[in-house]
Amino acid sequence: MTNLATASALGLAQAIRTQRITARAVVEQFDKHIMNANPRVKAFTAQTRSRAVLEAEAVDEAIVLGRPVGPLAGVPFAVKNLFDVKGMATVAGSKIRRDAPAAGRDATLIQRLKYAGAILLGTLNMDEFAYGFVTENQHYGPTRNPHDLSRIAGGSSGGSAAAVAAGMVPFSLGTDTNGSIRVPAALCGVFGLKPTYGRLPRTGAFFLSTSLDCVGPFARSVRDLAAIYDVLQKPNPAIFNEDPAWAGKPSEVTSTQLIDDLKGLRIGILGGYFEDYADAAVREAMLKVAKAFEKTSPVVWPMAEEARAAAFVITASESGNLHLEMLRKRPNDFDNATRGRLLANVFTPASWYVQAQRFRRKFVDDVLKLFADVDILLAPATPCAAIPIGTQNIHLNNADMPARAAMGILTQPISLVGLPVVTAPLHRPDGLPLGVQIIGAPWRELNCLRVAAYLERKGIASAPVAKAFVEL
Repeated sequence: MTNLATASALGLAQAIRTQRITARAVVEQFDKHIMNANPRVKAFTAQTRSRAVLEAEAVDEAIVLGRPVGPLAGVPFAVKNLFDVKGMATVAGSKIRRDAPAAGRDATLIQRLKYAGAILLGTLNMDEFAYGFVTENQHYGPTRNPHDLSRIAGGSSGGSAAAVAAGMVPFSLGTDTNGSIRVPAALCGVFGLKPTYGRLPRTGAFFLSTSLDCVGPFARSVRDLAAIYDVLQKPNPAIFNEDPAWAGKPSEVTSTQLIDDLKGLRIGILGGYFEDYADAAVREAMLKVAKAFEKTSPVVWPMAEEARAAAFVITASESGNLHLEMLRKRPNDFDNATRGRLLANVFTPASWYVQAQRFRRKFVDDVLKLFADVDILLAPATPCAAIPIGTQNIHLNNADMPARAAMGILTQPISLVGLPVVTAPLHRPDGLPLGVQIIGAPWRELNCLRVAAYLERKGIASAPVAKAFVEL
């Protein structure tokens, strides 16, 4: 394999298993690429070189001796720096947690990936405490969009999306509270999966809002995304008794079921709110997506604006309570933008939180009724393409809105329901990437992946490595 930066995760695993390349050579070449690319992108905040070499050598030894290896054996990956990595402090994009005790064990999902043979290369930049949509981190610098280094990568999992878009890793892990996988996946032009709320264990991940937080992967192809999702669903039998997060839900095999058609799937297109808060380029891109299907139905999402407000209130109340002690003790060590928002959150009335959760229950019931008539809903992932770093306001629906919050305006209502979503990147030859949210009924991630794979086969969705970072 001559150009590892553009290789798929499954392609790398096959090359390593058949001894066309060693896992150690793969790690060394990706490490070199990270050293060249990261100063420009600022996706990585720390690397785990020694660990990676040891794990790669173990994979190579197992292959030479004919021992069985996992489906991702030798494949490099990286994680948002709010996942526990054994021997490292879990900083969650902050200065405050740099002196936290080192994690005694890896987060559950990292353990599952390691059991499958994947090799951790390091941790990735993010909005401080996962509170934002831009990854303009005051402590570690802004993560830059690999397709245009003057623009944001999105957030809060900006480093996770940018690392994949720049070819620094074939896949990565992030988290999504109100859109933190979907927004950067769209802006950086990669595939992202936000599973159904509760599908994947969050053990060993630093929370923002426990009522909304999900964990999920980024990749450059649907088949890679599905294969990684397969691994993430399955408890590691070697540590099963130590994995209290697994609730006994049956895993859903996906990577072998990406069939070549959408027979039986009914597709709906979300209008109203999801058109009103999208600019002309986004609306045009969504029209092209709709035309890819033989038949679609227009669907109006009930009370989407109110749902976004409820998601705001729930996030504010839970995050303010979580960080109250440190706001008292070390207020000046917070990122300026994060501190201001968290201080305001502390004063969220309890009655607002209760009412938001009551609204959520009714809203979930109303939204789930939509799936009596459709299996998949399509909506834009962001209101516009990536904006320049430092942008304060954007103009949407005849109004100026704060850019940091507005980039998640189309993802937040969906978060309130906890539905599974695959974000498929829409690359435009004459512009920056955009993304479509492929939204399924609860526990129907497979349907979302099928539609994403269909769009990929049709050439409408694609996730090439950014041109400036193709060569290792």
